[in-house]
Amino acid sequence: MGIILFVFLILFFALGVPIAISMGLAAAVAILWDGGTPLIVLVQRSFTSIDSFPLMSIPFFVLAGVLMEYGGISKRLVAFANALTGHFSGGLAIVTVVTSMFFAAISGSSAATTAALGSILIPAMIARGYHRNFTGAVQSVSGELGVIIPPSIPLILYGISTETSIGALFMAGFLPGLLIGASLIATVFIIAKKRKYAKETRKSGKELWKAFKDSFFALLMPVIILGGIYGGYFTPTEAAGVAVAYAFIVGVLIYREIKLPKLMNILTQSVVTTSAIMFILASAGLFGWILTREGIPQDVAQFFIGISDNPYVFLLLVNVFLLVVGMFMETNASIIILAPLLMPVAVTLGIDPVHFGIIMIVNLALGMCTPPLGINLFISAQLAKINLLQITRGMLPFYAVLLITLLLITYVPQITMLIPNWLD
Repeated sequence: MGIILFVFLILFFALGVPIAISMGLAAAVAILWDGGTPLIVLVQRSFTSIDSFPLMSIPFFVLAGVLMEYGGISKRLVAFANALTGHFSGGLAIVTVVTSMFFAAISGSSAATTAALGSILIPAMIARGYHRNFTGAVQSVSGELGVIIPPSIPLILYGISTETSIGALFMAGFLPGLLIGASLIATVFIIAKKRKYAKETRKSGKELWKAFKDSFFALLMPVIILGGIYGGYFTPTEAAGVAVAYAFIVGVLIYREIKLPKLMNILTQSVVTTSAIMFILASAGLFGWILTREGIPQDVAQFFIGISDNPYVFLLLVNVFLLVVGMFMETNASIIILAPLLMPVAVTLGIDPVHFGIIMIVNLALGMCTPPLGINLFISAQLAKINLLQITRGMLPFYAVLLITLLLITYVPQITMLIPNWLD
């Protein structure tokens, strides 16, 4: 049954069937092939996969991100980041990275971060004389911070799939996100210096203060959300509801950019995004149930341990494996399928499940800006009006930097575990 499952999954992938549908159809074929399982199990297991209180946070965080986008948060974050860093070489490219770090602490989504900010910053960079492949690459690689810096939808999914504390995962994502952001800023600065890209005018203290005041309520949101979680005032799921309420109040009453006609577009965009995620989760849950039933997680564990029971070798193998997976599979589906398979092996070898979760997310985030299926690449390439080959060329120096930071995060667990251990 397990062989049939994977054979048909690969077949459907080869035929270009969407990932969620491929997993559901492969599971249905496997059940029919088995013959001893009633088809009603398809519905039951799919429903059970999304019948979870923590999963309620996903539609709320998605809605909060869209409210922030329509409510004028994006452009205020850009203005504040520009006031802080625009005067350096390649100022607007550095602003792209810094703003993405701010926005990541609001949206929880890589694609949302890339689309919301790229529509503003990519045309601005091109107008200032930046090469198109460079502008697209900077926005694409910066967008991956949306799933590393909390709140992060993939971190929520990992926590649910492996029964790991979502709060601890959120705290663990901070320093790796900052490390990646700092490395990207350094890379952008070096490239911009070499190519002599334009600097922005240095802002005066008064202009900097004005930019801070204008973006104050945007910057306050992650403080309220994450502070509330770690202060014990609400759970991550409740925090998502608070995020929606806060984003709505800021967009309607403070910035006054969300008008009644926009609400339908906001809700429609949120429903479409949430539906896609939930469809993937339902199919992945059914797929994962068959894997568990067939004992495949135990087989995977024995396979890795059979190669080496050294945790350093295991982590190296996992990194290579996940980098390849991230190139071809959607991040959320990859987490739902692979986290329950790999995490028990990691724990057996003495690796903290929170640390391992961050390693998985960073790997799969890299897949979002890696061909052939990196969603950030397609969004940024479309905004920069270039093709996939051009933007991939622009990504080459960033790939090298990201791989170095990935190895640091993998083999220096203190980067990940410092804050969770400190707050424990």
